[in-house]
Amino acid sequence: MHILLTWLGTKDIDNMSEGRLAAIASIAVKSKIPFDKIVILANQREEVWSEFENFIQKRLAIAGRPAAEVAVKQAHIESPIDYPTIARETEKWIGKLSDEADQLTINLTSGTPAMTVLSVLVGKGKSNVDFVQVSPDNELIAADIPLDFGREYIRSAAKNQASGAVASPKLADAFSSITALSSEMQQVVTKAKRVATSEVPALILGETGTGKEEMAKAIHKASLRADKPMKTVNCGALAPTLVDSTLFGHKKGAFTGADKDYPGLFEQADGGTLFLDEVGELSLDIQVKLLRAIQQGEVTRLGDTETKTLDVRVIAATHQNLPQLVAEGKFREDLFYRLAVGIITLPSLKQRLADIPAIVSQLIAQINKAGAKHPAYTSKEISEDGIKFICEQPWPGNIRELWSSLNRAFLWSDSSVVSRQELSQAMLARPTVTEDVSISLTFHDKVDIVQLTDNFQKKYLEAALKASGNVKKHATQMLGLKDHQTLTNWMKRLGIATEK
Repeated sequence: MHILLTWLGTKDIDNMSEGRLAAIASIAVKSKIPFDKIVILANQREEVWSEFENFIQKRLAIAGRPAAEVAVKQAHIESPIDYPTIARETEKWIGKLSDEADQLTINLTSGTPAMTVLSVLVGKGKSNVDFVQVSPDNELIAADIPLDFGREYIRSAAKNQASGAVASPKLADAFSSITALSSEMQQVVTKAKRVATSEVPALILGETGTGKEEMAKAIHKASLRADKPMKTVNCGALAPTLVDSTLFGHKKGAFTGADKDYPGLFEQADGGTLFLDEVGELSLDIQVKLLRAIQQGEVTRLGDTETKTLDVRVIAATHQNLPQLVAEGKFREDLFYRLAVGIITLPSLKQRLADIPAIVSQLIAQINKAGAKHPAYTSKEISEDGIKFICEQPWPGNIRELWSSLNRAFLWSDSSVVSRQELSQAMLARPTVTEDVSISLTFHDKVDIVQLTDNFQKKYLEAALKASGNVKKHATQMLGLKDHQTLTNWMKRLGIATEK
């Protein structure tokens, strides 16, 4: 399929009223290869669009050309010289038509200089796009543009970096709130910086409380969109009836209580970033609209028929296993692959032990700062033994659980130095989760039941000793044993060394 894409110029309209050819009509009737489809973008003079479509079709018929599909399309731009909105429409239409066409020809004569420039910049990135111009006497001129814009941009950017040296400080500042003393977090931050400087969608994975929102903020701050808005929403906290309206907006009267038009979070984040926390909680019907918003940059408000073209970078996050949800049919596979481009996996707190003292120090500073507003508050710190105790705990709730535990310890302590004992008292007891696993054996199967139970017991003893700081009395109580001598006997039998 051969398609022509063009903007509607003033001269095209003026010449039509006089029955004469201008750029669009000349290209339509003189192109070596006839067009199967002609798409004309316009943002004004809507009253003549239908007439212009008929004019082109009549000219094709007079020239003995095959009939073509001719359509004038509304271009949602602020003005004929507004680069951001023209760029958005240009990317949208060139992307759409180049996928549809075997050959896409773009007219560079009609329209404003801004329209021409952006048509060239975007069109040069497509392998099946060529350009054409029209001379004052309506002769067609193929526009050969040999410049490699990607290479030239990189060269220009390299010169700017050499002279200004501003990129690294910006990245460093953006990620300054992320504690990364451990090798595990250093690797994560390195990846996140690469994701930040690209425009790809990002997916942040990690357990609850690992700091996914903080990472999303850092990525936005280090991106080219840093001066644009960042909007955040927890998808799991939205009422099912409000998800569509919250994300994509609604028109007045779309539902009971919709007393005015409302721009959704996508519109509010236009030009910037939208952070979708717990994206795995979205229903399948909302996932369809989200895919369209990411893939085509288009949203439609609830109760509206008009489609809005937006430029939003999506950063999603979840603690769930999305591939598993895909396998279960609870998450769209096409949406998963759209999101899973720049994947950042945050380690749990127990996987980044080297970061814990620094994180504790930051949290203590925040707690003391908040408490200082009360005249009777005494600033506190944690003993070295207390820090060791914190490092020994598994923290299944990660930084969020640590923050909560520190607040409780500081609240109940009367001392300026919070001890291991006070921290241990502030820990919340978690119920033991047991799985009812069905076991089946075939006639010839053999198992070492003693070894299986010994391994199970050993793991629990080691976990209790670690959590108690090797205090046998407390470990004995945690395990429900008779006395600490029983614990000692079990340790000998299971080959667990006693820490001196």
